[in-house]
Amino acid sequence: MERNPEILDRPASELTSPAPRPNLLGLAPEGIEKLLLDFGLPAAAARLRGKQLFHWIHAKGTASFALMTTLPADLRALLKERASIERPSIVTAQVSQDGTRKWLLRFADGQEVETVFIPERDRGALCISTQVGCTLTCKFCHTGTMPLVRNLGAMEIVAQVMVARDALADWQPKGQRHLTNIVVMGMGEPLFNYDNIKAALSLLMRADGQAFNKRRITLSTSGVVPRIAEMGEALGVGLAISLHAVRDELRDELVPINKKWDLAALMAACRSYPGTRQITFEYVMLAGVNDSLEDARAMVQLLEGVDAKVNLIPFNPWPGAPFACSPDARIRQFAAILEQAGYESPVRTPRGRDILAACGQLKTASERERRKKAA
Repeated sequence: MERNPEILDRPASELTSPAPRPNLLGLAPEGIEKLLLDFGLPAAAARLRGKQLFHWIHAKGTASFALMTTLPADLRALLKERASIERPSIVTAQVSQDGTRKWLLRFADGQEVETVFIPERDRGALCISTQVGCTLTCKFCHTGTMPLVRNLGAMEIVAQVMVARDALADWQPKGQRHLTNIVVMGMGEPLFNYDNIKAALSLLMRADGQAFNKRRITLSTSGVVPRIAEMGEALGVGLAISLHAVRDELRDELVPINKKWDLAALMAACRSYPGTRQITFEYVMLAGVNDSLEDARAMVQLLEGVDAKVNLIPFNPWPGAPFACSPDARIRQFAAILEQAGYESPVRTPRGRDILAACGQLKTASERERRKKAA
């Protein structure tokens, strides 16, 4: 499958498909105000209506201009004609036996991404995507088998949260939210779409909107070192590192971005990450590849000086995958070495295997089904 290396150097705007009408889901009150000024509203009215619209959209989750009863009827009619608050269409919605929910979403240009909701006893995390496809070609990741088509815009990132909250009936003004946490760990490398993910998360954290606390948002990167500190300073969200190997020669193979920013550079960025947040290291357990006890001991040395937690992830096989999951006994031995060194090392419980919940699986299955029907 051919890749275009120059795509990484192109501005995000060139990789982002514009909507046919401006979609207000991706705009702050100031952006909505500017749009209303373009529509001909006087400055004072545009400022007031911009704040009202933002509240209806992001605090109440209102999906129709007609329901925004604090707005004049003529303005609602104008907005219906010239703007949009449409969510992406849901191509497929699945619910696992364990409560995991997955949506395959289609945007205005026909491109599709996946969004996954994982409920726990005391929280509910939504895993959101930032790109259609990916450039990183990580060998164990199903999304890595897909070429990068384009970045998602801020609106398309925020819209994934809106779709999930719609489906979960999560817009009630009182009571506990079902969706409490956001994890930016879906399709794509978020720090290769930095401007749009920064804009989207900033919107989601606004107190006058959806009001997600930055301590309940975690962004996972494979190691785009120059952006790590910038992201920490700008957003202050949690950092997760998609690690998966503790030796450069193996990580070069499993996570090829390591050839550009090696483990030494990555760990230096982690040690200087702004704030006092614990950093999570994601480590998929691949039988006979990265699961030796020597690897565990090397990880202890690698993490020295970092307030770290290690998530050990049993490999979730996908069709044609060149790896197998490490045996349970080996995973427990690996975890024990890390825990003895003082690093919390929970083993992630596989979720949603009956609904193809691993990144990219549902999208690939959907494409296979469409090709079959077209044949």
